[in-house]
Amino acid sequence: MILAIATSFCFGFAFNTIITKQTKHQMQMKKVTGIGGVFFKCKDTKKMKEWYQIHLGLNTNQYGTVFEWWQGADNTKKGFTQWSPFKETTKYFEPSAKDFMINYRVENLQALVAELKKQNVTITDTIETYEYGKFVHIMDIEGNKIELWEPNDIEYEKLGIQIGSKTTK
Repeated sequence: MILAIATSFCFGFAFNTIITKQTKHQMQMKKVTGIGGVFFKCKDTKKMKEWYQIHLGLNTNQYGTVFEWWQGADNTKKGFTQWSPFKETTKYFEPSAKDFMINYRVENLQALVAELKKQNVTITDTIETYEYGKFVHIMDIEGNKIELWEPNDIEYEKLGIQIGSKTTK
């Protein structure tokens, strides 16, 4: 009887250890590190960017504005968040019918997408890779399209310099 209880305890401990390790691994993989961008529809993107520049001091460019900040995990590294108005007729937010889309900064996009697929999350496209990062789009449970971005902030900053864009700090 004591042997059965001891064996049961050991199997329970081993099982709990395996489950805990898997849970910790999954939690580490699903890592949103911040907001990468806020995108919204409007009637006149030029007037909208001008309004925000005049009244709120945003340094706008052809795409909107880029907020520059220092990363909390490593405050020697810069991070960026894009703010962009889109024409109200844009198809970029589809299949969502919403007037906005949030971009989340993530770590290890490829592993995250693999995990989301296992959980039957709708992935609307394939991962696209650019010098300044990797992107993919998913849908949440209420039909909001979400952009996931694994950024390369060094290249993103270089791109901004190339187009003559000033960041909003």
